[in-house]
Amino acid sequence: MPKLVEGLADKIAVPAGARDIFVFDTEVAGFGIRKFSTGKSYYIIKYAVAGKTRRQSLGEVTRGNLKSMRALASEVKARARLGQDLIAEKRVAAAQNAQNAITLGYLVPIYLKARKGELREKSLSEVTRYLNSTWKPLYKHPIDAITRQHIVGVVDSLPYKVAADRARTALSALFSWAIEAGHASSNPTMHIASRAKNGSRNRVLSEPELREVWNASLDNDHGRIVKLLILTGQRRNEMADLAWPEIDQDKRQIDLPEHRTKNGRPHSVPLSAEAFEILKARTDERDLLFGRGAGGFSGWSKAKADLDERIAANRKKAGIRKTMPPWTLHDIRRTVVTHLVESRTRNNGSSKEETWSFAQPHVVEMLVNHVSGHKAAIAGTYNKALYLSERRQALEQWGAHIAQLVR
Repeated sequence: MPKLVEGLADKIAVPAGARDIFVFDTEVAGFGIRKFSTGKSYYIIKYAVAGKTRRQSLGEVTRGNLKSMRALASEVKARARLGQDLIAEKRVAAAQNAQNAITLGYLVPIYLKARKGELREKSLSEVTRYLNSTWKPLYKHPIDAITRQHIVGVVDSLPYKVAADRARTALSALFSWAIEAGHASSNPTMHIASRAKNGSRNRVLSEPELREVWNASLDNDHGRIVKLLILTGQRRNEMADLAWPEIDQDKRQIDLPEHRTKNGRPHSVPLSAEAFEILKARTDERDLLFGRGAGGFSGWSKAKADLDERIAANRKKAGIRKTMPPWTLHDIRRTVVTHLVESRTRNNGSSKEETWSFAQPHVVEMLVNHVSGHKAAIAGTYNKALYLSERRQALEQWGAHIAQLVR
């Protein structure tokens, strides 16, 4: 029976067919290593309390913890001679602490209720989604037991880096509130670097790529939303939560109230013939056009992954080896804006070519409900024009262009 030394567990071999093997120390009686056939090894201690023999695990064998485990084994033996069961006492205390601990899952609904009057409906909806979905795997953890490693593990598992940063921001705000309320002592989200290190995205899909996305989109809720994004350039959730009362079928336009827009301003979206046909095809009796139950469409991650798979399959079928560069649904908005304002050339009926675009930049800003550039500062103060007819003309021409492109 050897004296236990660092690295011994790696050399211990479990006999063939056996479940485990015990190797005991010569320095502290009853202290040993239990190694399983799976390769896992644990320090153990055998001792007697009140005439009853016990064998308890002290913890997994890891590099450098032999000295502390031997000291713990010695203390367990010394306490046992006094009639005290140190291991049992620690387990009872740990169970009691766990029972009394405030978990993340317990705090989330309390936090969301507290923020309900502070955040706009859209922002609260996004925070709720991240806390109830992205961070659900940490719900059972006591709030003060959540570490930076836990958070990094979740953040790095997310496919989209911008979403990862937003999820971390949502959790960070909860921890700041929990500290102020006395539920937590620290914020483990601090000093975790942004995953979207390239700053603002600049991905613009080419027209052939738009055609691929359109043709790979199915005739389901996600596919219809994607096509509406291509035809209108609006934000994802504005289309996903679209309700029938927001659609004026006589005027053929969407009228979004201020609580449904990012900048808190009402916004009208003229509908091209192509976009209107997509909406008319919806026959559900719900107020909301997309999704199920009480909410709008959800399940973005899986639907986007399935869409990417279909695009890749279509490319393979067409003999295209190169995969489409990574893109997000929000990139469609930037893509539409870019294609609407970029200069194009066409023959004016003679031998000369003329330069044109679908719309001027200030019209496109209004079309996507941006308050910047032309409409910012002093210009925005005095210029209250909505350019609705110009927006309608731009989207009608763009819709016809897309229809020809995907055909």
